[in-house]
Amino acid sequence: MNTVDLPKFPTRHGYMSEKIQHAYIATAIEKGLLPSYARRLPEVVSLTAPSDISKPIQFWQLYSVLGEDPIVGIVHRFYDRVFADEPWFTSVFQRVGGLGHHVATQASMWVDVMGGGPYYHGEEFRLSFHHRHNAMALMNDKGAERWVKLMRNTLDASSDLMSDDPRVRTSINTFLAYFMTKYADEHAFEDRHIFGETNGPLKRRINFMNMTTEAIEALSEQELRDALAEQGVDVSRYPDKQAMVSKALMI
Repeated sequence: MNTVDLPKFPTRHGYMSEKIQHAYIATAIEKGLLPSYARRLPEVVSLTAPSDISKPIQFWQLYSVLGEDPIVGIVHRFYDRVFADEPWFTSVFQRVGGLGHHVATQASMWVDVMGGGPYYHGEEFRLSFHHRHNAMALMNDKGAERWVKLMRNTLDASSDLMSDDPRVRTSINTFLAYFMTKYADEHAFEDRHIFGETNGPLKRRINFMNMTTEAIEALSEQELRDALAEQGVDVSRYPDKQAMVSKALMI
């Protein structure tokens, strides 16, 4: 399976999705995970995940693949674990509301950010208020570590809700890692977002025939190596960048 028929579910921006999308793209460009021109790439900025499964799903595209029920299902399974955990952890959530309250609130935030439409009114102000006034007792190393452990256990046990698209879990990991890093910065706790593999660098699809000599020479050595290998070239025969440039110019 190289391609899938998408979207499976109609998408639209929510209260948070567009702002979070812009913030994540800026961070990913800075870290080298997305190219500097990422905001001009349809497969990045669209709310619909790429049909080509060799391209990653950005987390604001998850709704186009999953729809609402699996997202709510994952959140529900997580809070089942939360409310069955040790009293020091569970009690913080119980003071705010019951299981149903937390599932509805968290799921609305996930659906909103993942491209399902405007569900989480109040957006980041509401999220920040909740963490500072309701969950502050857990916004520390110990609380974050337990939250991450329960979420990872939930995800490991929820493959049945993630469709048969192998990119979904990686995208959810990326979503959670982004927010956990954000919260760690805001609340000064250690960033331990060990959810699993996250989206790697987005590779450029390079066509040497449409490029000038200057453009080919401007490519990095790794970009040249990857692009030549994609075209069936034995790159081991070209030991340095200049040799690869010469080969690329011959294609």
